[in-house]
Amino acid sequence: MLSLHTNSAALSTTSAVTNTQRGLSTSLTRLGTGYRINSAMDDAAGLQIATRLDAQTRGMSVAMRNTQNGISMMQTAEGAFDEVTNILLRMKDLATEASNGSATADDKTAMQAEYDALGSELKNIVSNTSFGGEKLFGTGVSAGAMSVSKFSATTGVTFQIGAANTETMLVNISTAANSLTADSGSLGLISSTYDSTAGAGSVGTELTSSPNATIALIDTAIKDVSTVRSALGAASNRLDHVYNNLSNMSTNTAAAKSRITDVDYASETANMTSKQLLLQAGTSMLKQSSSMSQLALSLLN
Repeated sequence: MLSLHTNSAALSTTSAVTNTQRGLSTSLTRLGTGYRINSAMDDAAGLQIATRLDAQTRGMSVAMRNTQNGISMMQTAEGAFDEVTNILLRMKDLATEASNGSATADDKTAMQAEYDALGSELKNIVSNTSFGGEKLFGTGVSAGAMSVSKFSATTGVTFQIGAANTETMLVNISTAANSLTADSGSLGLISSTYDSTAGAGSVGTELTSSPNATIALIDTAIKDVSTVRSALGAASNRLDHVYNNLSNMSTNTAAAKSRITDVDYASETANMTSKQLLLQAGTSMLKQSSSMSQLALSLLN
């Protein structure tokens, strides 16, 4: 029907052009940003899922750093006890030599001087080994006992090893650490008489009076140190496996988010080209539709 009031072809073409232009704008935005979802309007459900995956991925990335920091802290402690073991072995050598009947009083005095220096360093290592400014096994002697520090705390050390609040790992070696480093512990009995600030000036009588009993005490200390080192090593190994697992999960979670949010450039480029052609055709036909009114006027001539 020819009509001057209503041009149905123009109305239909205008609607088609508007929809095509909207689709083209969406395609251009996606190609420009690289994301298929740029607002909740694009895919409400997909945006919700992608946000959860993003939160999980970010949490796991931080947890991976946490595990590395935890490993570093325990390696610092274990490294300190490695040197403690070396010192104890040398102290045992001295005690064994001093226990021999061929050792004179002057010999024992000379050995005791080295033993005293080693004892002072034991106290220094245990009291001052720290990570990030915080003491790991003690801050020194206070009221005759080691003060509580990182691994000496009865609550242990808790590591956040995942994105969820329930993903934690507790390392509690307080019993072994305290029994070792306290003044009544095997290592404490060896080093408690030595003030780290006094250095070699501290004088003991372990080798000059009872060297044979000192051998047994050092043997116990070496065993106790090994127990603590073993616990630290086991916890570090677990954190290393946690890191590997987090790395795998983080990679797969990031890939899952990418499949939801990232644009497929091949598909979207084809879609953009199609929309451009439709827009050009629609615009051309919109121009042609204006001739319909002129046909109606030609009937009046």
